[in-house]
Amino acid sequence: MRKRLAAFLFFMLVQTAFAQVPNSYYLPQNISYDPKIPTPQQYLGYQVGDWHIQHEQLLGYMKKVAELSDRVEVSEYGRTYENRQLLLLTISSPKNLANVDKIKADHHKLVEPDKSSSLDTKNMPIVVWMGYSVHGNEASGTNASVLALYYLAAAQGAEIDSILNESVILLDPRINPDGGERFSSWVNANKSNNLVSDPNSRELNEMWPGGRFNHYWFDLNRDWLYTQHPESKGRIQKFHEWKPNILTDHHEMGPNSSFFFQPGIPARTHPLTPKKNIDITELIGKFHATALDKIGSLYFTKEGYDDFYYGKGSTFPDVQGSIGILFEQASSRGHLQETQNGNMSFAFTVRNQFVTTLSTLRAAKALRQDLLDYQRSFYQEKSTSATKAFVFGGGNDKVKVWEMINILRQHEIDVFNVSKDEVLDGKTFKKGEAFVVPLSQPQYRLVQGIFEKRTTFEDSLFYDISAWSMPHCFNVPYSEAKIALTLGDKLTKNDFPKGKIIGNTTYGYVFEWDGYFAPRAAYELQKKGYKLKVSTEPFTGVFEGGTKNFSYGTVEVTFGSNQQADFAALKTLLQTLAERDGIDFYALQTGLTPSGIDLGSSYFAAMRQPKVLMLTGAGVNPNDAGEIWHLLDTRVNIPLTMSEITQVNRMSLEKYNTLILSSGDYSTLNEEKIKTWVRNGGTLITLTDAVEWAVAKGLSPVKIKTIPADTASFKPYALAERYKGAQQTSGAIFQVKLDPTHPIGYGYKDQTLSVFRDNNIYLEKIKDPYNAPLIYTNEPLVSGYVTERNKKLMKNTPSVVATSFGAGKVIVMTDNPNFRAFWYGTNKLFLNAIFFGSTILSGVRGGEED
Repeated sequence: MRKRLAAFLFFMLVQTAFAQVPNSYYLPQNISYDPKIPTPQQYLGYQVGDWHIQHEQLLGYMKKVAELSDRVEVSEYGRTYENRQLLLLTISSPKNLANVDKIKADHHKLVEPDKSSSLDTKNMPIVVWMGYSVHGNEASGTNASVLALYYLAAAQGAEIDSILNESVILLDPRINPDGGERFSSWVNANKSNNLVSDPNSRELNEMWPGGRFNHYWFDLNRDWLYTQHPESKGRIQKFHEWKPNILTDHHEMGPNSSFFFQPGIPARTHPLTPKKNIDITELIGKFHATALDKIGSLYFTKEGYDDFYYGKGSTFPDVQGSIGILFEQASSRGHLQETQNGNMSFAFTVRNQFVTTLSTLRAAKALRQDLLDYQRSFYQEKSTSATKAFVFGGGNDKVKVWEMINILRQHEIDVFNVSKDEVLDGKTFKKGEAFVVPLSQPQYRLVQGIFEKRTTFEDSLFYDISAWSMPHCFNVPYSEAKIALTLGDKLTKNDFPKGKIIGNTTYGYVFEWDGYFAPRAAYELQKKGYKLKVSTEPFTGVFEGGTKNFSYGTVEVTFGSNQQADFAALKTLLQTLAERDGIDFYALQTGLTPSGIDLGSSYFAAMRQPKVLMLTGAGVNPNDAGEIWHLLDTRVNIPLTMSEITQVNRMSLEKYNTLILSSGDYSTLNEEKIKTWVRNGGTLITLTDAVEWAVAKGLSPVKIKTIPADTASFKPYALAERYKGAQQTSGAIFQVKLDPTHPIGYGYKDQTLSVFRDNNIYLEKIKDPYNAPLIYTNEPLVSGYVTERNKKLMKNTPSVVATSFGAGKVIVMTDNPNFRAFWYGTNKLFLNAIFFGSTILSGVRGGEED
């Protein structure tokens, strides 16, 4: 009795002081551990859970154990934006590691139907990928990975020998080092000697943007499919090298919850995922339940989370014949926190993640052959879809097609050239410009998951977005072929589509705004001191060998406008830009055109060099702001000043000509200061719910629709959450009518465009239709879920409105044109607002006359 009391008093003491726990709190007992492998405490100088591990400490321990253990190999699979290493550890028996290349090659044959039948899965090792803390402030996963490595490297006995002999374990200890370092620095710096559990404590409330995100404030857990960031590119390459049978994804959730493991809500599983995937996940879940029962931890399953969006970590494997498993641990968000379940220590959260790491490995061993056979049969199945292939390409932007192919080939999807010109659905796909992705290939489910449009669903709630169809994301022409097509050559490489200079001139050059990187080329020219003008009317240009029709938005750089510039250097610069940005520059012989405006016409409007300020900080949505930062910084090379609202309220805005308000709360922003700045010629761009601020302050004349209230007299209380959730537009694709003659529409040729929407902000029709370059069609839904009520609110209403306010312009966009960095098709709308906003002619005015 005295021993129990002493143990209880010790437990209470560590919860309120340093939270230090013995190794036995974490590690299985009654086994021995190799003394040559240092425990985490021996290496770090503190026990796991006492502090949040810094990235250099994490790297050091991983490399030290790999150096000392014949069970562990370590490799770097990438670097973050902040140049931090991303490590993957390969862990298995020494015998397996000595033969790891053959094991990998044999395992990969499971996904090759013409080779997999001959494989003897009875003796094949299973491959398990353990991924930790894709969200940097969900730190229990990363800290548990240290314990996992120690156990796998140092534990002795029959159980660990069996696991290592029958498994290859791939351990990714910190998927998001930049965010993880930001978070660990915060909580460690604000930790008190006497732990403070008050949720109001500074330690438990990170400063904006918090550690969840990577360097550019992206949620890396949404980047598994379209891989726009270095962390994802490197990880996915390794995933496809191995094609693991199980992939674990260790997360955290709100402090007042408990512990979740999959399966999630069955009705919200993507229809392309076989039911057997759910059945196996349930079997694996029994191992987690047994392990958590043993230590008395609360948990739940089949609620709260789903497996619909293939772009997140625990669902991406499900369309690869793997089993993705999401773990969600209630977060201490620091070292100790009060919760409705009592005080929760960081050590406790780490232990649950470590325990379910081990239960996953036990399940993998027990179900090894079932999992291997499932993956083999997954890839042996053939498509039963009426669609035989997806054909895409052509259009007026080769760069977007090039990036689509990059993504498809990264996922081991076979892409072919069209063998001849094809006409499908009234669209012509020309040989040499178009490509075919047949469904008669092993990755057919993933192909369907990437290309398909879906508008019917078993459930109306979604943990993430409900649509992500690639051709609509990229605004690239495509069609579904209902008959098998004769395929051309299979693509084995994908060279960037370089541009060129066409002809010679002593007069000037023009280039079209069609190409994705045209804004980057324009800014580079402006940065070098060249003055540019943009055509607001079509014209025909004369160059060596012929003429060409140029549309709205064509940019000119002429001798007449740049008499002080070094034109000998210009051609060299244009050659560099043509190759770098995939743009053709036309050397015009004369300013006199056969038709349309001449090059000296006033219908060529001066382009001002963007000097951009974006509001950041408390109240601003980091995801949406980060998308803008990433776009301007990595794709357009425009320096972006980012300042917090409090700073903007007291600083001068004179040096900026463009101000961006992304999604957020701007109630503390000095409206008179912004009005004065816009009135004096600035361009204000507001996105999604920031539109509400601009409207409320009288900067834009648009009116926001009032959403009708639910007038039902009675509804079951138990359905309230589901009903309210179903009314949200959580992420779907819609069609708008686009005006290519408007500056916001420059560079587009088609008069329809797919846009992404994840909010319920709807605008009333405006009086002057010339100021609404994008309007939803009468039947706007392309793909995804939306209620009939919301679809009705959207029909034939503006998506973008551009109006004058004094000498300036206010551009409101209800949709997000930069969503998750993969919505290439609408990036140009946003960039056009930056480059051409000041050229928009006055029409309907805001709160004042010009």
